[in-house]
Parts: sequence; structure tokens; C-alpha cells
Amino acid sequence: MSPSLSPSSSPSSSSTNVVVTITILFFASAREAVGGITSTTVELDINDANTKTLRTKLANLYPKLASFVQDEENITLALNEEYIPMGEVKNLKEGDTVALIPPISGG
Repeated sequence: MSPSLSPSSSPSSSSTNVVVTITILFFASAREAVGGITSTTVELDINDANTKTLRTKLANLYPKLASFVQDEENITLALNEEYIPMGEVKNLKEGDTVALIPPISGG
């Protein structure tokens, strides 16, 4: 008789979706695009938790924000109060805070 898996061992931990929760802060026009909320949390798969994936997720969650968040010239991200240079993709971890900061205009 061949060995079989017991019920407790059949679902492996690799098949379980492990997520990280990220706090998102919205400022100025980004806040307007999401209906005036100042912050929210989003969950990302731990294996794909980075700023590029976050931009895509936010665009899907908030369609009015999509044109802003998918263009790095329209929205700068700050990870834990430090700006992320244009073109860089940063990994995200549980408890991180990402601020969406539109360009500042003035004269």
C-alpha cells in the first residue's frame, strides 16, 4: 500500500496566499481622484509586493486614479517618508506606508 498524505499535510504552506498590508496616503489631486479619502490599506501578495504592482493595484481599485498612478511623472511615491526616484521599483513589506504625491505647482 502506498503512503498517503494526511489531511493536515495535504495543503502546503506554499499554496496559501501570504499577503502584506500596505497603508496608502492620498494627497491633493490623488485624494480627489479617490473620492476624498485620505488613506486606505491594500494587500499585496508577498511574492509580488513592490511599487510597480502597487501602482497597478491602485489603478484597478480606483479607475479615476489610473491615469495618475500609472504615470510616474504624474504621481511620485514616497515609501516610509522617502521619495522613490523615477524608474525605481522598491520591494514592499508588511506595515510599509506609501504616499501618493502629485506634482506641486506654483509660482
